[in-house]
Amino acid sequence: MAPPDVPVTTTTPRYGYFDHDADLGIEACGATPEAAMEAAAEAMFAVMTDLAALRPEQQLELDFDEADPELALVTWLNLLLAEAQSRRLVWCRFRLQRDGSRWHGVAAGQPWTAELERGVEVKGATLTQLSLTPQDGGWRARCVVDV
Repeated sequence: MAPPDVPVTTTTPRYGYFDHDADLGIEACGATPEAAMEAAAEAMFAVMTDLAALRPEQQLELDFDEADPELALVTWLNLLLAEAQSRRLVWCRFRLQRDGSRWHGVAAGQPWTAELERGVEVKGATLTQLSLTPQDGGWRARCVVDV
């Protein structure tokens, strides 16, 4: 089976983490708001397992409406988590496009297996320290995830 048409994420780190009480802060960068949000999704799933060990065997398409880009970030992350949990999958590749308030996302990943090392379980993205802002010629996405 050919892998889904979701681009391989660059090897250049596009995300990092910051401490937040018992939770975890995610900070991700990209050339566009959408790219920063893709990197935020990568950061969120990277704390759950080693993304380099995953195969993009299955693909998911998500559509949602949200006029506020910051709220779209939380919606995107929580939709990805909900679908991963309900399907017992873990995502490793992400693509997000925007047309006005309409968002179309694609994620690719594989089922959880016993061979995959499990890291921190992320329960959900929150509105805490939520931002999506221009920075240094690109964009920075930031939020706290409940772990």
